[in-house]
This record gives sequence, structure tokens and C-alpha cells, in this order.
Amino acid sequence: MLGKYVAFAIGVCGFALLIVPSGDNQFATESGQEREVMSVHVDPARQQSSNAWYSGDHTLQREMDGHFYANAYVSGTPIRMMVDTGASVIALTANDASAAGLYWDNSEVRHIGSGASGAVYGVPTNLAEVEIGGMVRHNVDAVIIPDGLEISLLGQSYLAQIGSVEINGSQMVMSGN
Repeated sequence: MLGKYVAFAIGVCGFALLIVPSGDNQFATESGQEREVMSVHVDPARQQSSNAWYSGDHTLQREMDGHFYANAYVSGTPIRMMVDTGASVIALTANDASAAGLYWDNSEVRHIGSGASGAVYGVPTNLAEVEIGGMVRHNVDAVIIPDGLEISLLGQSYLAQIGSVEINGSQMVMSGN
């Protein structure tokens, strides 16, 4: 099972190299042209707004499987995510994306990268708000993986926006400084 996560993380990293924008919420298409991400829609009734800034620490304990898991809130919806420091963006399962009020058309699913287990398909999106342990970040890049992902992944599109992430033994300390 760990192999699936590693293979997927490699695919997400490859995908991110292809689409991660330079900070302007635009993604490159296969033709090289940029377009604004508009394909995934958020139900306005599900959106919540917060201007909170948290400057403390949040500590995660290593689980028995060797991974760290965070209880995140995506636009107010609780989602358990496996921390993947090698993933460039947050990757949401279809169930988690739907629970957070995100929806998409199957015609929008496209090849986003390749992993050890083959092609990875998904829909790029932007999350209005992601909160973990009091650390709120807005407009966080993500991808919805409709099939093949067993747990959502917390990647660098969120982690790079907080002060630091440090692993010491069985603890991961996320700092909002």
C-alpha cells in the first residue's frame, strides 16, 4: 500500500512541474498557453472566510505506518490528509473534494503526470481556504484525483506557505511564524 502512495506522490510532483504557476493562479495548457483555473467550482454556500493568522506551532505524531497525518479543514470541511513533503500540491480524493463543496465535470479530467504505477489523471483547482492547527492559508493550489487515491495528500502548495516544517524523531512540527 505504501508503494501506491509513493507512486502517486511521484506523479503529483511530475504534474506540479508541468502546471505550477508562477504565483498568478494560471496553469499552462499542453499548447503552452496559460489559462486561469476555472474548471472546478466551489458551492458558494460551502465557502467560509477567515483572515486569521496563526504564529504558533502545531505538532503531528508519526503514525504506526510511519507517516504523519493532519486534520485539515478545506473551506470549513474536515479532511484527514497524509503529509507528503514531496508532493508539490494538495491532492484531494473525489470524496473529500465533494465533501468540501468542489465539483467538476468528468470531461475536465486530464492527464496531469506520471508515477511509478502509470499515468495520473485529475482536475487542477484552487482551494479558497485550508486550515491546519490554526494556520489558515487562502488560495491554495490543489488537484482533485477522481480515481485511484485512497487518502488526500497535504503537499507543498500549503506547506511552503507556513513558517517551517521540521521532523524530529516521531514528531513533525509545523510553525506558523
